[in-house]
Amino acid sequence: MKKLLTITTVAVLLSGCFDDTTEQREFINRVKASTQPNVEPIPEVAQFEHFAYDASSLRSPFVAPRPEVIQDKLIQVQNCLHPDPQRKKEPLERYPLDNLSMKGTLGSGEQTWALVKASDATLHRVSRGNYVGLYHGKVTQVRSNYIELLELIPDGAGCWKERLTKLEMLEAGDDSSS
Repeated sequence: MKKLLTITTVAVLLSGCFDDTTEQREFINRVKASTQPNVEPIPEVAQFEHFAYDASSLRSPFVAPRPEVIQDKLIQVQNCLHPDPQRKKEPLERYPLDNLSMKGTLGSGEQTWALVKASDATLHRVSRGNYVGLYHGKVTQVRSNYIELLELIPDGAGCWKERLTKLEMLEAGDDSSS
């Protein structure tokens, strides 16, 4: 019985190795004959036109402009709210408000300071009248759980608008930066 099964299996396997591929060749020939190749023509290359660059009278984009030129551009619209360009920037004006967090307060009564931690892990003492944030945020009040700021936001037309903002103290489990 085993011998018969082995012979049958070998016969089936050998019949699968039969080399008759005429049907496949006929199908390939029919498809090749009925299909037209559709190749788009190569686009023409535009002719290069040379021109002489003559901007020697203009300011180089790789050199910082003179301070006088910058000041001329900062002339503000008359009768319009704007920040003082002569005011010296304070250390916390380098950081956006979302990179600052209030950690607590010091003092009591008339003189209260807030402790503000910046994104670079430095701790700063802030009181009423200091400036914080990128939008000229002047500290108007220091409370035990928040700092109130009066920011100047540009309106796009050369003027500035005031906006009240709070920098609140985070709860004990809310500080993700430490």
